Amino acid sequence: MARLLLINYEFPPLGGGAANATANTARELAALGVEVRVLTSAFAGLPKREVRDGYTIHRIATLRRARDRSSVVEMLAFLMMSLVEAPRLALGWRPNATIAYFGLPCGPAAWLVGRFTGTPYLISLRGGDVPGFLYDGISLYHRVAGPVIGWLWRRASAVVANSEGLAELARRFAPDVDVSIVPNGVDADLFRPAKRAEPAESGRAVLLFVGRVVRQKGLDLVLQALPALPAGVTLRVVGDGPARPALEAQAQALGIADRVSFLGWLGRDDLPSAYAGADLFVFPSRDEGMPNAVLEAMAAGLPVMGTLIAGNRDLIVDGETGLMVEADDAAGLCRGLERLVKDPELRMRMGAQGRRRVLEHFSWRAVASAYRDLALGTAPTGAILSGSAANRSAAPSATPSAGPSAS
Repeated sequence: MARLLLINYEFPPLGGGAANATANTARELAALGVEVRVLTSAFAGLPKREVRDGYTIHRIATLRRARDRSSVVEMLAFLMMSLVEAPRLALGWRPNATIAYFGLPCGPAAWLVGRFTGTPYLISLRGGDVPGFLYDGISLYHRVAGPVIGWLWRRASAVVANSEGLAELARRFAPDVDVSIVPNGVDADLFRPAKRAEPAESGRAVLLFVGRVVRQKGLDLVLQALPALPAGVTLRVVGDGPARPALEAQAQALGIADRVSFLGWLGRDDLPSAYAGADLFVFPSRDEGMPNAVLEAMAAGLPVMGTLIAGNRDLIVDGETGLMVEADDAAGLCRGLERLVKDPELRMRMGAQGRRRVLEHFSWRAVASAYRDLALGTAPTGAILSGSAANRSAAPSATPSAGPSAS
């Protein structure tokens, strides 16, 4: 039986999309017959060792204090502890390969495991760990850490990005490194369309956002648009983060506080009901790798109002599964939302087509298979393994479906 060690400093209930991707991939790898162990951060009352969905989680002591975010100091604490704990785990267990989510802070431990055991390692790029990724406050980090990041990539057996745009960014930073593409997946059984007799009436709609509440996600633009939309339009924000106080103040200043609900983080079991209770998903992010939340929304049969950034372009088909505008285009965002709010039938058609697209192209089983083959050296590097550009080129020829209607 093949053995894979997965290292991620964030793992549910900690973190966001990359954490959920790690959990889903671990579950599907185990279902494929791979023995999987996950090394991650300890937090609150979580057990140091836990068996879940056929794989084992090992949590190591770090300074982690918040579920939704990690400071540079906390990431460095994980890096240092993982340099001790990862080789210790590997020497007693002897994995066939290691998958490090994020080049930093997880890559050094994967490299050290290789030095001790000869085990190859794969690096899964997630966005913020790629120099040039536009995320608040990390440009200095990239300048300082860039040489280490490149050094780790060049010694990896494979480097994987979760979107075509992120792969292009990685290649610009390190042109001599082959970058494969394995998109995120989604659990289409967990996230399903709500059963409704008919769509919401024109002018009434529940907008939903799921993710970290940080400036990068563009929620300030949604708040700017909300006063111009019909009074029956409300916004629900699932998630938390440092931008929440400023956004709450913005809602108050705009006189729309009663139309905006900040729900905080929801557990995996509660999240599907949040999608089921919404009419459309809004994701005006300024930069992304590949957003799990957009996949979940599409699986739940929701049209997506998004921005023309790399991660969204790999998922949303403009005019078919949702609408897209340029990042930071508040007026365009408002026009797109208004169109969707006033046309319930359009929302239903786009939602059905989004669900169909997810079922055809994005599954966690396919993601896990691709990672297994790359990590074990049975798939070529430098290739698009699933989803991404091939799916986008095929998508426009698909027709809207009235079919059935995953972090």
